[in-house]
Amino acid sequence: MKRFGSAAWNGSLREGKGSVSTESHALDNHPYTFFSRYGEKPGTNPEELLGAAHAACFTMSFVRQLGQANFVPEHVDSKSEITIEKDGDGFSITSAHLTTTAKIPGIDHDTFQSIAATAKAGCPVSKLMKVEIDFSATLVS
Repeated sequence: MKRFGSAAWNGSLREGKGSVSTESHALDNHPYTFFSRYGEKPGTNPEELLGAAHAACFTMSFVRQLGQANFVPEHVDSKSEITIEKDGDGFSITSAHLTTTAKIPGIDHDTFQSIAATAKAGCPVSKLMKVEIDFSATLVS
């Protein structure tokens, strides 16, 4: 199985602009610029896309692990916050902070934490990242 995303760019780094697309067309020539990445201008950036991919991947991994333990969540909300910092002449992604909040009938706190940690470790996007992935999980009653 292979999936792809693509990007195009026109012009210089600061004055130019780019677009990102996904194979599914969920994003189709969605704009991004230097200032949407390093500033507060509208548009997307690679870090938020990575965060969205990480959150989606973890959530599916978590729901899979819950199902294997015979739990069905009412809902799961996950977020992955990606930190990018100046690194010499460039930038590096230095960490990811994954959070999840879930409502799952019949599960106790310890089982919830164990399954969430297993899902984080097994998520393919988590495996891809070589940075430390901070993690917190909240069970809602």
